[in-house]
Amino acid sequence: MLRGRDADRDAQAANREAPAGRVARRLFVHIGGFDPEPPERVYRRFARETGRFRRAWSVLTVMTEPEHRPDGADWTVETTGRNWRVTTRVRLFRWDDLLDAYAAAPWWKRMGRGMLACLDFVAGGALHRYLRTAWRYALFFLYPPLTVLAFAVAAGFGGAALGRATDSALAGVLLGAAVFGALLYGPGRWFKLPLAFDDWTFASAYVRVPPQVLADRLDRLAADLVAATRDGEFDEIVVLGHSLGAVLAIDAIDRALALAPDLGRTGPPVGLVTVGSSVLKIALHGRAVRFRAALARVSVADGPFWVEYQALSDVMNFYKTDPVGDAGLVPSGRPLVRVVRISRMLDPAYYRRIWGRFFRLHCQFVRGNDRRTAYDYFMLACGPLAVRETACLPDGPASAFATDGSLIERAPANAAADVAGSEMMLAR
Repeated sequence: MLRGRDADRDAQAANREAPAGRVARRLFVHIGGFDPEPPERVYRRFARETGRFRRAWSVLTVMTEPEHRPDGADWTVETTGRNWRVTTRVRLFRWDDLLDAYAAAPWWKRMGRGMLACLDFVAGGALHRYLRTAWRYALFFLYPPLTVLAFAVAAGFGGAALGRATDSALAGVLLGAAVFGALLYGPGRWFKLPLAFDDWTFASAYVRVPPQVLADRLDRLAADLVAATRDGEFDEIVVLGHSLGAVLAIDAIDRALALAPDLGRTGPPVGLVTVGSSVLKIALHGRAVRFRAALARVSVADGPFWVEYQALSDVMNFYKTDPVGDAGLVPSGRPLVRVVRISRMLDPAYYRRIWGRFFRLHCQFVRGNDRRTAYDYFMLACGPLAVRETACLPDGPASAFATDGSLIERAPANAAADVAGSEMMLAR
C-alpha cells in the first residue's frame, strides 16, 4: 500500500522531473466497437475493471463521476504508483445510440438485412480476401449466414418429414416455417445473430459512406483533438479504437490531420491504438475506396504514433496481419504490430472459464488484466509512460515496473531500435 502524503510527495516530485516518454496528464479517447452499451454501462465496467488493474500493478485509482454529453461522456482518473502519478481525462466517444434503430427493427427484418449485407461483402470480394488474409476471421464472417442456413435445413427436414407422414404438403410447409421461425427467435437470439447481422448491415453501409450523424460526431471529435493539442493541458493524447471502433479511430485521426497536418509533430504527442481491430473488415471490401484513402493517409502521417495489438485467441480480429499492406496499400512501416496472448493476461482458471466465449475474449482488449503482460488497457490509459514508449518496450509495461508498482528508471526508449526489436520478436 502507498503511504498517503509520502506517496503524494514522491509522485509529485517524480512528475516534476519527468523525462521524455513520461506522462502526468493524458487525454484518453475510447471508441468502442459495435456494442450497444450506453455510457452509463461503459463507465460502470471501467470502474469495475480498475479493481483488476489495481491488484495487478499495485497502484491506487480514484475516479470522478461521469459528465454526460450528447456525443459521449467524460470522467477523470487519478492513478498513483509508488513514484509516479497520472491524471487521465477519459473521453468516451458515443455511438451506441445510433445502433438503436437497428435493434428496434423486427428480428426477421434484421436477419434479412444482415443476409443481404453478407452477400454484399461476398460480392465486394471481402470474403475471398478474408480467406486469403485471416481464415479465422472468414469463419467469423460465415458464422451468422451458415447458422441461418443450418436452421433452414433443420426446419426443411422437419417439414418434409411431417409432409410425408401426413401426406400433406401444406402441413409440411407450415411446420417447416414454424420451426425455422422458432429457431431464429430462440437459439438465434441466444447465439446473438440479430446483433451480428446488425453489425454487418452497418458495416455494409459504412463501406460506402458513414451515417451523417456519425460523420458529424467524428468531425467534432477531430476538432476537439486538434484543440487539445494546442491548449497545453495534456502531455499526451491517445485515441484507442476497439473492434469496429478501430475503423472510427482511423477516420477521426484522418479528419484531425485534415484540420492540422502537424498533428503529433507540434504540441503533445498523439498515440493511435487499435485493438481487436476490424480495419481489414472494411478495407478489404472492394468498394471501401473512401476508407482505404483515409487509411493510407494516416499510415504515412509522421505525427501520430500508431500501434496495433493482435491476438490469436480473438477470432474477431485479424491475427498477424499488416492493416495497411494487406489492404492492398503500399506498406508504410506503420502501424507497429504487437502480437499478444490473452491467456497471459488472465488467471488460468478464469481464462479456462471464458475460453470459447469469443465475444468475451474479444473484449479483453478493453478490460483489466490479472497479470502484468505486454498489453494492458489500463496502463495505456492511466500509466506514466507514453504510448510510444510502452509499445516499443519488448515486454510492454511489464518491462517497466517493479513489484511494488514503482516505475523503473531507464533511459528514454530509442524508438527506432525498440520498434525494430519488437518486429524481430514477432517474426520469431
